[in-house]
Amino acid sequence: MKIGLIAETKIPEDNRVALTPKQVAQLNAEFPNDEILVQTSAIRAFTDKEYRDEGVRVVGNMDECDVLFGIKEARIDSLIPGKHYFFFGHIAKQQEYNRPLLQAMMAKNLTFSDYEYLVDEKGERVCAFGWWAGVVGVYYTLRGYLLKMGRTLPKPTRTFTLAQMRTVLSTAPMPKVKILITGNGRVAQGTTYAMKECRAQELTYDQFVSDEPVDGISFYRATVDELVKRKDGQAFDRKDFRNHPEEYESDFMKFAKHTDILIPCHFWDPKAPVYLEQEYFLRHKLPIKMIGDITCDICGSIKSTIRPATHAEPYYDFNPFTLKEELPFSSQDNITVMAVDTCPNALAIDASEYFGDMLIPHVFRPLLNGENPPVIERATIVKDGKLTKKYAYLDSFSKGQ
Repeated sequence: MKIGLIAETKIPEDNRVALTPKQVAQLNAEFPNDEILVQTSAIRAFTDKEYRDEGVRVVGNMDECDVLFGIKEARIDSLIPGKHYFFFGHIAKQQEYNRPLLQAMMAKNLTFSDYEYLVDEKGERVCAFGWWAGVVGVYYTLRGYLLKMGRTLPKPTRTFTLAQMRTVLSTAPMPKVKILITGNGRVAQGTTYAMKECRAQELTYDQFVSDEPVDGISFYRATVDELVKRKDGQAFDRKDFRNHPEEYESDFMKFAKHTDILIPCHFWDPKAPVYLEQEYFLRHKLPIKMIGDITCDICGSIKSTIRPATHAEPYYDFNPFTLKEELPFSSQDNITVMAVDTCPNALAIDASEYFGDMLIPHVFRPLLNGENPPVIERATIVKDGKLTKKYAYLDSFSKGQ
């Protein structure tokens, strides 16, 4: 078997990779009858030379490979017929902008497995960048808030590391603000880690919703049972909410009225309640001045997130009077939004190593052993150009119906 690490083709660019040079060399030594090779790339966090120095073959195209690994969606014209691809596809939730990608994969008789759905028998993800998104999301959000206040933190470079980020967070003067984090998954865990790195005080619920001013930077992490309530007044039930989100309504205002900075990290279903409508900022006189939307659900549960942002330009302003986008930091009356949808890319070296460490036991070793384990089957949306049984609900979507 030959496995290839493809060059990223999506714009804006992403410089993460599924395996570092040392990880590829490790697997090539472990499976000498097979080979993992790398497509040349000028944007990858690890250079072609770093792979060659580890004895890895770097090539111009991936035609000779059986299975291909990327990070973000591959450009349609780069897809090679008949291959098996792995990347984050953003298809299974029927994302309209990627309908042509699904159609192309089916037309080219591809097999496609989505990293997002690599889960164990309990449905828990086994390979994810979520924790890193949380860490970087906090850093970008605090940097944006400080820029709004006329100060700043260093902008991450291509080779920025977690150690450097921790040093900045632990030494830089921080504002006296209340920060609300939503969610309890890996992303929220990463945000909590970053908050503690910058010496933030974790508040109790009563402390957060109090009108008493805080002495320094502080935060509260609200879980889903605190953010929504059943419309009929019955008690919250997690399984019921997952199966029937339309039976719930938002209970978010009790937090929003005491929040200076909002960092959404929760999973959101389009049938679930909206937490923050655009007009709420003025209607409820909300103090929120900065939103670090790590979820980046465009016009989702946080309606002021009207488009994704990029690492080059992470911020834009939302004007609560006109409900329109404006230039970042153009008015203190605006809400500044951070909506980078590839946050871990700011720590591409560390995040890639972490991701590869998870992929090796769950994906790479099984494939190189000639296996097709359930964890890969559960993530396979298209097989030989046809939707798999689990994802058959995408049939109408794939036909544009």
